[in-house]
Amino acid sequence: MHEAHFRFRSADAGHLFRAVAPEMEAESNPRSRAACLLEAPDTLVLNVQAADIAALRAALNMWLRLISVAQEMQELLNNQETIP
Repeated sequence: MHEAHFRFRSADAGHLFRAVAPEMEAESNPRSRAACLLEAPDTLVLNVQAADIAALRAALNMWLRLISVAQEMQELLNNQETIP
């Protein structure tokens, strides 16, 4: 079993968690599994396990991209709120 663990610190960690949470429920890959949790108000944790290195790479590509897109969207929303 191969594993990877990431911690993301962000003031918007709660928003990021809620943005990617539906993907955890919909995930059904027999070769990998992921858990995303809110460790603290400012810390999102991603844990990925996979049967082989190729499955780990594929799962990490998906989850890191989802979190990255969620962060980019949150930044856009934050910037909109500061524009009069």
